[in-house]
Amino acid sequence: MAFNSINTNAGAVVALQSLNRTNAQLDVAQKRVSTGYRVADARDDGGAFAVAQKVRGDIAGVTSANEQLGAARGLLDVTLSGLNRVSDTMATVRGLLVKLADANTTGAIRDSYVAQYDLLRTQIASFINDSTYNGVTLVGKSSIGGGTAAAGTSIAVIRNEVGDALTITGQAQDIFDLAASSTLGTSTLAATYLTSATGLSQIEGRVNAALNTYGNASRSVVNQIGFNSDKIDALESGLGALIDADLAKESARLQSLQIRQQLGATALSAANSGPQFLLSLFR
Repeated sequence: MAFNSINTNAGAVVALQSLNRTNAQLDVAQKRVSTGYRVADARDDGGAFAVAQKVRGDIAGVTSANEQLGAARGLLDVTLSGLNRVSDTMATVRGLLVKLADANTTGAIRDSYVAQYDLLRTQIASFINDSTYNGVTLVGKSSIGGGTAAAGTSIAVIRNEVGDALTITGQAQDIFDLAASSTLGTSTLAATYLTSATGLSQIEGRVNAALNTYGNASRSVVNQIGFNSDKIDALESGLGALIDADLAKESARLQSLQIRQQLGATALSAANSGPQFLLSLFR
């Protein structure tokens, strides 16, 4: 190809090709700097973008699972608070029943202890009835005090991004209710209720069993929330390594390409002036 030609400007063709390549690289660098991503969409790297989208889905799933676990944690915290109050009150009830089981406790003193028992019986029912979170109760509802008795609600809370569930079982109806004071009319009845199969000892056992069950469930939920948080951090770190741009490197590259663009434009202008120089020879 003749270089001194007005029909084909080889220098301009080469300069234009170089400038186009520089412009394309500059577009990539500008996109990375503006978005912060090395892989912002499938056009940048289809395989990496597909993996990134899967990881983003996993992060969203684990985040949602932690939100559900947070609600379960709140329910368990409320439940344990109520049961702890019930357990503490049961200790006071036992002390009263011991006094009522004494044949020497008679008259006004006995009436005073019975009144205290009735008050504590109602208070325990209130602790049970108030142990709700967002309208859900694990320990049920008591009919003592005029309410409607109901069993506790079992829940299955999602614990991870694939939908595996952690099941927490609700309690049966009325299992924490103390007997009416009318059943404690004599010291013998009070003594029997302290240890009978349907008496205070059995109810105390149910309360302790529930405390153990929900205490273990609470630890499981807290541990799962902690693990999920660590997993989210790990997923986000891996995602960043896969698709994030090195902004320091891209910034330096952007400046370099801008200089190359200016030089390419200058070279193209010079190449385009070549035919004009040849025409000047004929003047």
